[in-house]
Amino acid sequence: MSDSQLLGRVHWNDPLAVDYLSLTIANLPLSDSVTIVCVGTDRSTGDCLGPLVGTQLMKEKARGRLASNVTIYGTLDEPVHALNLSDYARRLVGREHRSSTIIALDACLGRSKSIGYISVKQGPLQPGTGVNKQLPSVGDYHIIGIVNVSGFMEHVVLQNTRLSLVMRMAEVISRSLVIGLSSSSVPASREAALSAHVLQ
Repeated sequence: MSDSQLLGRVHWNDPLAVDYLSLTIANLPLSDSVTIVCVGTDRSTGDCLGPLVGTQLMKEKARGRLASNVTIYGTLDEPVHALNLSDYARRLVGREHRSSTIIALDACLGRSKSIGYISVKQGPLQPGTGVNKQLPSVGDYHIIGIVNVSGFMEHVVLQNTRLSLVMRMAEVISRSLVIGLSSSSVPASREAALSAHVLQ
């Protein structure tokens, strides 16, 4: 993801995590329609971050808390994973999504001190790089959550990631997306306070 530009980064348990991430999302130059692609599989604890977020977003959309112009791919019931990502990538460049802003989301492995951090980046997601897979890049922007340590037996590490951590990160990300995509504007006083928040 060397071509990506970091737009925001915060730890999931920061008291202002949802506020900061939702503000970051609200300030993206989005088109009239938004497509969220939640990459991952429920067959691996660490890799289920995306499907958990997608499932929560679908529930929020059913409750009317997410606009009708937001399309969601990737849930626990219908995951977007290594075996079908190419199909979705082709669909995303088709007529239906040609004018849509695409936000991709995935779990990631990283340094031990980075576990729990959530980042919003400009540029496409390159899924599978942490486990040495060549998969299609997806998205105009992407969100990644670091769920465990990289560097050794990545598949085993993902499968042995604590579900508690992944669920808490998924909750922060889904809440941030709902707020960020539902808010056309943020009160100036709130934006100033969040802008002054120093990220670790």
